[in-house]
Amino acid sequence: MASPSSRPSKSAVRTAKPRSAGGAIGGLIGAIIMSVVAGILVTVAVTPVVAMSGLAANSAIGVFENLPNHLNPGQLAQPSTLYAKKGKKTVEIATFYAQNREMVDWNNISQYVKDAAVAAEDPRFYTHGGVDILGVGRATIGELSGNDAGGASTITMQYVRNVLIQQAESIADETERDAAYKDATRRDADRKLKEMRYAISIEKEYSKDQILLGYLNIALFGRTVYGIESAAQYYYGKSAKKLTLSESASLMAIVYWPSQLQLDLEENIEPNTDRRNWILGRMLETGKITQEQHDKAVATEVKPKITPRYSGCTVAEEKYGLGHFCDYVQRRIEQDSSFGNTAEERNFNFLRGGYEIMTTVDLDIQKAGLSAMRQEAPAQMDGINLGAASVSVEVGTGRVLAMVQNRPFADDTDFLKKHKDYTSINYNTNFEDGGSGGFQVGSTFKPITLAEWLRTGHSVREIVNVNGRTVQQQDFKDSCSSEGVYGYGPFTFQNDNLGVRGNHSVQTGIAQSLNGAVMSMQQKLDLCDTIKLAEDLGIRRAAPQENKNWSTYGTTDLTPALSNVYAGIDEIAPITMASAFAAFSGGGKVCTPSPIDSITGPDGEDVPFTGSKCKQAISADVAAGVAYVLKFAVDTVNFVSHARSAYGTPHLAKTGTTDDTLDNWTVGASTEVATATWLGNAGPYCFSKNDCRRVPTINFGGYSGLMAGDQVIWPAMMNMADQKYGGKAFPEPSADALKQTLAKVPDVRGKSFDEASQLLTAAGFGVTDGGTKDSSVSEGLVAGTDPEGGASVPVGSAITIYRSNGKMTELPDVVGMSYRDAVQTLNASGFGSVVGQCSNGDGRPKNNDPVRSMNPGAGNDAKRSSQITLRIDCS
Repeated sequence: MASPSSRPSKSAVRTAKPRSAGGAIGGLIGAIIMSVVAGILVTVAVTPVVAMSGLAANSAIGVFENLPNHLNPGQLAQPSTLYAKKGKKTVEIATFYAQNREMVDWNNISQYVKDAAVAAEDPRFYTHGGVDILGVGRATIGELSGNDAGGASTITMQYVRNVLIQQAESIADETERDAAYKDATRRDADRKLKEMRYAISIEKEYSKDQILLGYLNIALFGRTVYGIESAAQYYYGKSAKKLTLSESASLMAIVYWPSQLQLDLEENIEPNTDRRNWILGRMLETGKITQEQHDKAVATEVKPKITPRYSGCTVAEEKYGLGHFCDYVQRRIEQDSSFGNTAEERNFNFLRGGYEIMTTVDLDIQKAGLSAMRQEAPAQMDGINLGAASVSVEVGTGRVLAMVQNRPFADDTDFLKKHKDYTSINYNTNFEDGGSGGFQVGSTFKPITLAEWLRTGHSVREIVNVNGRTVQQQDFKDSCSSEGVYGYGPFTFQNDNLGVRGNHSVQTGIAQSLNGAVMSMQQKLDLCDTIKLAEDLGIRRAAPQENKNWSTYGTTDLTPALSNVYAGIDEIAPITMASAFAAFSGGGKVCTPSPIDSITGPDGEDVPFTGSKCKQAISADVAAGVAYVLKFAVDTVNFVSHARSAYGTPHLAKTGTTDDTLDNWTVGASTEVATATWLGNAGPYCFSKNDCRRVPTINFGGYSGLMAGDQVIWPAMMNMADQKYGGKAFPEPSADALKQTLAKVPDVRGKSFDEASQLLTAAGFGVTDGGTKDSSVSEGLVAGTDPEGGASVPVGSAITIYRSNGKMTELPDVVGMSYRDAVQTLNASGFGSVVGQCSNGDGRPKNNDPVRSMNPGAGNDAKRSSQITLRIDCS
């Protein structure tokens, strides 16, 4: 209760032993009288206090009336709690608090507690007007002299003091908070006068039951336990409503001196028992309990049942494996300006705000991921600093549905020193969200280059050279560079997949993860634009660049490296990759990840917060084209087959492996859920003091070993997602994305190899050197191509160029000549072996008989030693 506003029902029972009618009426009359004549009686009450401050007694009323008379109790600090949905049921994940307080209304507090509080702290509570005149003089003098005689602070005044303390504690700035706390607890006449003034105003505004309820909800019961409900739960493991007489008196005993009477210390049990028995005696004296009740309660041993309410993400880890997700939620709030101006202020407000936070996590996907993770990636393994992480986000919303990793969460420094299999580092998120520095993503970056390829009007059916090779850096455009090109000099790259070579479609190149294909594509693109498209998809480094040689040093911008377009050399968080791939399956819309669905304050009102932000990063046509190729990979390529759904849900996916199998990835999505799974080196493994390094994952766990772990974890989470969320067919790509462009091969016969290569390249074809062949063309010039000049073939096809060795001669055309002239012509061209055959019989041709045909035919190349056969129309 922030203020005494939880009004008790009219049927609430005020005491265990009912008052007589006369007593009830007397109490009511007394309260009315005190309110009416407070101005008169206060003279008597405040005069001793003012006198102690050195003022003249006749100035008492003036001093008192000039003090502030309005106290706003404000909102008390309450725990904030994270929740998740389990089917239709809401389950608690974790609780955070600076003060363990659970607000409770009047009807949910045992009457024994109410009576014990009044008997112990303020027996005349229901008859005075906020200030107990009979004891204030004596008690004030005793307090000011250092000998507290008690009796001055009524329950109302104690409530006032607690409110002032809580107001001080609610100040985020430490210096201001300390000053306010010191002011609220100082032991002088001015503070006592303020308490009295406030108490009288409180009594005018609220009923007695409301004030007592406020007192019971605000009181400190030791450590960080505030309020009767939290005290009952912590010390006795039950609600305040179910407290017995003995337990009620025992808890109210703590309020008198929390540090010395709290029940979670063995040495406090005896003094607490003494104070409890004293309270029971006062309850008997004031007629709140009978002698029998008193004797039975006094004979009852003070035996607490300590039931801690843990603050933080430990419970989330133990129950659901959600420690890192829980920490992620807390950090997101600390970064959200809706909760304060600084991280410290936001966390301060979070710990006191009483927020009910409904998270986005799906406990079923989380459970499936944890099971697979524990099977495939142990928290500790000799010879490797193993890390593994997997995260799922909802397509189109950015809601984080699951977050698992191989090392469970802990954030206690001493605990972490003793338990190396735990970590506070979240492998799934960016550094500022509790994450590591990210991990190289390998070939999972290739779809980004594909997206840029499609954005610029290219087709997935265009033919490109897929081979590993050496190229020139100046052949790659980079408009972000001062010189407009990537650099100068040779650049060599290879393919890991050596089973596919030559020239193939872009679709095949991406599906088979061929570096050569992506480099051929990039030669027709602008590197600056490829990197920009990736950033439009929300892709960034998980932590600032530490290499001073790059222009992006100190930022989280992607590295403008040529190798990035096919090998993903930047260290990126799994959650970032999952969000980017969600755009491919979600029509090009990318959403920032968010772990929170809603936040409700203690008043039941919605609390504003910064949720997911979505934007159209690429066109729907581009997204559909990428999805088409990545689904083709899932359906046809063996090393991506693990991404096929067990429920027939269409999936798109791309795998990635970095050099030496240090990192292994599967990233993919349905139309509803996207998941990114990483397994690899969380950091170097130290074999000795001077030998720390990252190691190949393929060396562990038998055939394929750890490097295949992502192939189990990813489908485990996606199959559960398919079961719960389903998934539709991906949109059909546009006609432009699937077009097959044909072009005629230029006739380059007789040209130099370089000239022929330039002509073919300019026409959009790749060039392959076929070596030399027998030809009549002058030695060294182009003898011909395959396909030959004039043929219509797909743009991008590889055209093989053959050079001539000059060892053949073109046959002259002698058809129609006389047999004699034909032989002479052929002999003159160097062909010495000429045979004439009659086409109309077995006779012999005469010199003047005409030549009907020749073999080989005219215009063909033939060696001079070849036999040339002439068919003659013999007479």
